[in-house]
Amino acid sequence: MDLTGNFRQQLAAKALQRQLERVSEQAQAPARSLGQELAQAPGSAAYSARDALCSFETMPGYTQVKLLREMGDKLRVDSPFFRVHEGTAGATTQIGGKPYLNFANYNYLGLAGDARVNDRAKAAIDQYGTSASASRMVAGERTVHGELENALARFYDADDALVFVSGHATNVTVIGSLFGPGDLIVHDALAHNSVLQGAQLSGAKRLSFPHNDWRALDELLARARHEFRRVLIVVEGLYSMDGDIPDLPQFVEVKRRHAAFLMVDEAHSLGVIGETGKGIREHCNVPSRDVDIWMGTLSKTLAGCGGFIAGSYALIDILRHLAPGFLYSVGLAPTLAAASLAALERLIAEPWRVKLLAERGHQFLDEARNAGLNTGSSAGFAVVPVITGSSLKAAQWANALFEEGINAQPIFYPAVEERAARLRFFICSTHEPEQISRTVAVLRKLAQ
Repeated sequence: MDLTGNFRQQLAAKALQRQLERVSEQAQAPARSLGQELAQAPGSAAYSARDALCSFETMPGYTQVKLLREMGDKLRVDSPFFRVHEGTAGATTQIGGKPYLNFANYNYLGLAGDARVNDRAKAAIDQYGTSASASRMVAGERTVHGELENALARFYDADDALVFVSGHATNVTVIGSLFGPGDLIVHDALAHNSVLQGAQLSGAKRLSFPHNDWRALDELLARARHEFRRVLIVVEGLYSMDGDIPDLPQFVEVKRRHAAFLMVDEAHSLGVIGETGKGIREHCNVPSRDVDIWMGTLSKTLAGCGGFIAGSYALIDILRHLAPGFLYSVGLAPTLAAASLAALERLIAEPWRVKLLAERGHQFLDEARNAGLNTGSSAGFAVVPVITGSSLKAAQWANALFEEGINAQPIFYPAVEERAARLRFFICSTHEPEQISRTVAVLRKLAQ
C-alpha cells in the first residue's frame, strides 16, 4: 500500500476510534427511565422511543460491535477472531484444512490432548457419564471431584480446595459472596475482568492501584484503610496481557501492615513459573499460607475447564455452602475433573515440562528483543507481547503472520489503549526452537 493509502487508513481508524469512545461513554452513563425517555419525545415520537427501549439493536453494545466490524471493513483488514480450529490445538493447529504454528492458546505444557489425560477423561465418561446432572450439594457430587480438590489442596499446601465450573465465574462468585457494602476491594489496574465483575457484584467499594506498584497500594491503604471493615487485595501471578510478575513478598507485607486479605489469581502462573511449576509462591519463595485466597483455572496448564480456590478450612467451608456460583450451579463435569486431575499428576511427575516451557519462553523473548521488537515488561515465561503501537498495525501484522502460516492474535483498542495495541504470543513447552526463530524472523520483516 502506498503512503497516501496508508494515511487514509489511519485517518479512518482515528475517526472510528472517536466514535467508539463516544459510544463507550454513552454505555457507561447513567441510564434514563422510561418516563424520562418519553418526556423527551412527545407525541408520536414517544411510541418510537418506547419501542427502542425493548430493541437490542438500539443498545450501545450493539453499536460498539457494529463499529468494530465497520473499522475492519474500512481498513480492509480481515477479522482474525473466531477462527475455527479443526483438532487439538497446541504449538500447532489446523485451520481451514491448513497447518499453522499456533501462539494463541493456553496449552502451556502440552497436556490438553496428551494421550494419558485423554484416557482418564474417557474412563470418567464410562464411569460417570458426560454430566454431573445436578448441583453437588443436591446430587452432583462424584468421587473424582473430591480427588481433584484433595490433590489441589496438597499441591498448594492448603487446608482444602473447591472446584467451580468456570474460571471467570470463580472470581465473580467468590469475591461477590465473601465481601459486601462497607468493605474495600483494591486490585491491580490490569486485573482480569472477572475480578472487576466480582467486586461490582459484592457492593463493596472498588479501587485500583497502578500495575504491579505495591508502594502505591501501600500509600492508598494508608489513606483509606480506616474507612472500611474488611479489605481484599487482588493481584495475579502472571499477567496475561503483559507477561510480567508481581513482587509477591512486598504485597504480603502490605496486606499484613494494613490488616487485609490477599488473593492471588494464578490462572496463567500455575505450571508456568516456579522451578517445578508451583506458581508464584515457588518463584518468589513465599509460604502458601502467606496468601489468603489462591485462585486458579483448570483450562490452561490443567487441560480441562473450570476454576478452583485453595485456602483455609473456613474459607472453603463458606464457599462450599454459600457461594452462589457453586451452590446453585451444576457440578463440574466428571470428565473435566478427571482430565485436570490427570494433568496435575503429570505436572508433578514431569517437571521437565516446566523447565522446557521456560526455555522456550525466554528464547522467544530474547530473540524478539534482539530483533528490535517492543516486548514491554514481559518476564519471558509463557506470555510475550509484541507492542505495535496502533490497532491498525496489530491487525495487519496478525493477518500477515497468518498468511505465513502463523496464528497469533492481536489486542487492540478498546481492550488496551491505542498506543499499547499489540500481538500477544502464548508459548508452549511443545514449541520447537526453530518454530520460534521462524516466527520472530517474520516479525522482524514486518517491523522494517
